[in-house]
Amino acid sequence: MTTSLVQTGRTAGDRGPIAAEHLGSAAFRADHGARYAYAAGSMYKAVASEELVVRMGRAGLLSYFGAGGLRADRVVAAVRRFEREIGDGPWGVNLLASHENPAKEQEQVELFLRHRVRRVEAASFIVPTRPLVQYRISGLRTAPDGTVHVPHRVMAKVSRPEVAQHFLEPPPRRLVDELLADGAVTAEEAALAQRITLADDLCAEADSGGHTDQRQLVVLLPDMVHRRDGAAARHPAAARVRVGAAGGLGVPEAVAAAFVLGADFALTGSINQCTAECGTSDRVKDMLQQAEVQDMAVVPAGDMLETGARAQVLRRGLFYPARANRLYELYRRHDSLDDLDERTAEQLQRRYFRRTFDQVWEETRAYYAQANPASLHRAEQDPKHKMLLIFKAYFVQSIRLAMNGSEEHQVDYQINCGPALGALNARLRGTPQEHWRERHVDELAELLMRGAADVLTRRLAGLTTDTAPGSRT
Repeated sequence: MTTSLVQTGRTAGDRGPIAAEHLGSAAFRADHGARYAYAAGSMYKAVASEELVVRMGRAGLLSYFGAGGLRADRVVAAVRRFEREIGDGPWGVNLLASHENPAKEQEQVELFLRHRVRRVEAASFIVPTRPLVQYRISGLRTAPDGTVHVPHRVMAKVSRPEVAQHFLEPPPRRLVDELLADGAVTAEEAALAQRITLADDLCAEADSGGHTDQRQLVVLLPDMVHRRDGAAARHPAAARVRVGAAGGLGVPEAVAAAFVLGADFALTGSINQCTAECGTSDRVKDMLQQAEVQDMAVVPAGDMLETGARAQVLRRGLFYPARANRLYELYRRHDSLDDLDERTAEQLQRRYFRRTFDQVWEETRAYYAQANPASLHRAEQDPKHKMLLIFKAYFVQSIRLAMNGSEEHQVDYQINCGPALGALNARLRGTPQEHWRERHVDELAELLMRGAADVLTRRLAGLTTDTAPGSRT
């Protein structure tokens, strides 16, 4: 399968303007009912807020609600609002992999099926899981033309080739058989599962905010496109999987480059945090508005601290990056809180947590007793695991402080962000959109997509213009 940069029927000699509406995949726009091959990605704890999704949907643009970390009733309320205000328009909800607590992932999927959520953005998956497969194949049926009708759309965000491969293949038969045996899917759904892929859209996530492997887009995206085309030889349905780009897309030139590299769609994240619709605090937005491209740091990811997974965050004016790295190093070197020297233990309690380890543990124990009793039981038997859960509480606290805009504890804000925002800030200085209150998610989409179309029009014209040797266009 090959991807057209502009699916308009243009010929190589046509020097007319490229339209933003024709960049990327026409199938992506048709399947999602979107004006552009563009999406605003989800961000944890409704940082990608209801307001963001509604504004994008009303503009005919796709976005995903940040359901990760929210209570079920909060997600249900958001879904009902999207049904009222967007209806069949383009919108979806984040489905976050839960490695530590699979029951949470199952709860999310049951909610999505019960409330007829038609699109999910699958994030942080390493391998296919039973809940993800259940969501994907529920409702499969044979269409009148003999094709498979797939009511549940999956966009998978990936940064590793071996993970991408799972989404380019049919759902694992072992998981499908388990679901069938337990009555979670029908025989027809199980049979049709082998004729589809696990995802409709595969987003190559490069140098992004939050969880990241910091891959270079110029390497990662062509590799993903190549793998999709190779998978199509074994599984014909893989030819229909759209491969998109995310990470580092903050200015029109970057988006234009993504389409040149073969992207079927573009997805943004960091830049949408610094908008009027974003669900974080005004204080965080004020800080983000000042960010430069060099103001980011890569730190341990708090939700996967024990694995060494990394996340990209804002560094400027914050102690959080240094403290996150220190907690990870202490976890690696020590087997329990009792192994910490007195000075270190006192510093962590006074400066990091601002309370005693015992106080942190009481709150942590109460949470895990409800959310994940198995992990709590392990912590009560294993001092190192107990230390891990207490250290993770700092990362949870740092998100909460940022979301609430605590002035007193600003140095401990965890603000997931990539350098794309720094590039956008530089571009918008001196314009009416310099301040975040004048930035709106749909208008940023217009800026990037129309700007990318203009960049490509000018660059392609320059490439085909006859010039004297050594001259520049």
